[in-house]
Amino acid sequence: MNADANDANTPAAQAARRRSFAIISHPDAGKTTLTEQLLLLGGAIRLAGQVKARGEARRARSDWMKIEQERGISVTTAVMTFEFEDAVFNLLDTPGHEDFSEDTYRTLTAADSAVMVIDAAKGIESQTRKLFEVCRLRDIPIMTFINKMDREARDPFELIDEIADQLQLECAPMNWPAGSGLNFHGVFDFTSNSFRRFGDRGSPASGLDALPSELRAKLDEDIALVRHATQPFDLSVYREGHMTPVYFGAALKGFGVRDLLQELARFAPPPRAQPAQTRLVSPAEDQVTGFVFKVQANMDPNHRDRVAFVRLVSGRFKRGMKLKQSGTGKQLSVHNPILFFAQEREVVDEAWPGDIIGIPNHGILRVGDTLSEGEDLAFTGIPNFAPEILRRVRLNDAMKAKHLKRALESLAEEGVTQVFRPVIGAQWTVGVVGNLQLDVLKSRLQAEYGLDADLEASPYETARWIDGAPDEVQKFRDANKGQMAEDRDGAPVFLAKSTWELGYVGGKFPNVRFLKTRERSASAEAA
Repeated sequence: MNADANDANTPAAQAARRRSFAIISHPDAGKTTLTEQLLLLGGAIRLAGQVKARGEARRARSDWMKIEQERGISVTTAVMTFEFEDAVFNLLDTPGHEDFSEDTYRTLTAADSAVMVIDAAKGIESQTRKLFEVCRLRDIPIMTFINKMDREARDPFELIDEIADQLQLECAPMNWPAGSGLNFHGVFDFTSNSFRRFGDRGSPASGLDALPSELRAKLDEDIALVRHATQPFDLSVYREGHMTPVYFGAALKGFGVRDLLQELARFAPPPRAQPAQTRLVSPAEDQVTGFVFKVQANMDPNHRDRVAFVRLVSGRFKRGMKLKQSGTGKQLSVHNPILFFAQEREVVDEAWPGDIIGIPNHGILRVGDTLSEGEDLAFTGIPNFAPEILRRVRLNDAMKAKHLKRALESLAEEGVTQVFRPVIGAQWTVGVVGNLQLDVLKSRLQAEYGLDADLEASPYETARWIDGAPDEVQKFRDANKGQMAEDRDGAPVFLAKSTWELGYVGGKFPNVRFLKTRERSASAEAA
């Protein structure tokens, strides 16, 4: 971060300032509230909204979709860029609900680190564990923020042990709480050896003397035990993904959030090299490269817009430059690249490795696409997952069939749903991970496309992509025409009535593979 003035505008120097991180948590752990406070500190907003408040105040700034505002949850991934001190942060606010884990997985391909938010009263919950496993798959370093200390909380040692046992992470407490709930007085900071009183958001205050004698004795005992029983923070072990620094705080009151943001700037890794099919691409390279990890349609309902979220991997991106799209080889002129603050946006003239820019387009760019200045590249690691719930779409107005096709393909492009068109018959089948996705699908078909559609039970339980030698795949397709479909890319999909049937049919065609995931860059990966 101390590059000479002459070198300040190189990809390497600018990448060193960037911190691209995701916030992961179980629903209701306070993730959206923490996001608001981080944006407040970064100067991106003047007033942090309260998610639980009534009326307009309830509509947290990062939750812009109608169904999100109604239910008070995040179901899409918002991207927000802000600066704090000398660092530039790209914050990815992931869906907290498990029904949107696929969207979260793709978002984590664009993040270099994560902040895990845990409710101090509930500890590790099912979705926290699931999201952590996704982080572990990508070796993403995690900081832990134990939230809601201003409410009644579990014993801090219990919480630390639970993280260590269930997530197999070494915990390094960076501060330690004195009390909880109405008896929460503040935290002791291990780095500065000072006590920060709850309510004092600014500089550390030597408030230990003001603590009730019993609480002071308990805190002294806890501090000694923490120093004896836990490992001190080790930057390299954290960046390898094996250690998590732990912070206690209360996001709703803004307590402990500044410390977390400062430590993210100090410790979180800058943009990492990204794997492509042919090689590893370093952020310091001069040629611009990036990949599309998300597509969002209708962010502005007044304009049928479609924005591709692109994570820049290398080079100095400039407005107006031409980039080549992987797969098609088409040249794309990027005239209006945008940086995001949730639904708000501003056109930018340049961007650097680690930044996330939006490229408005009309269905040209899709999730998994690679953009490059010249080289033929395809970044890997952005998959589609086999759906767990299948439904047939019945349109109440048959005259709008073409409109439905466009709407479903558009929503599939975003990752809201997967769409399968049967080889025999005309009724679309949609596939999702969880039931809430079905609610979102139906809501958006009505609100954004004016389509009144019902989602009916499907005779099929699961879907698998099929792969193998072309002649073997063709034999399989011919023998199972009644259960064959194609995804939106035209890839063959087998719709099975049960897991048993999947095994039975697979036994008859040993040279055909059934795939649970399919790379968005079109190279499939076996289940």
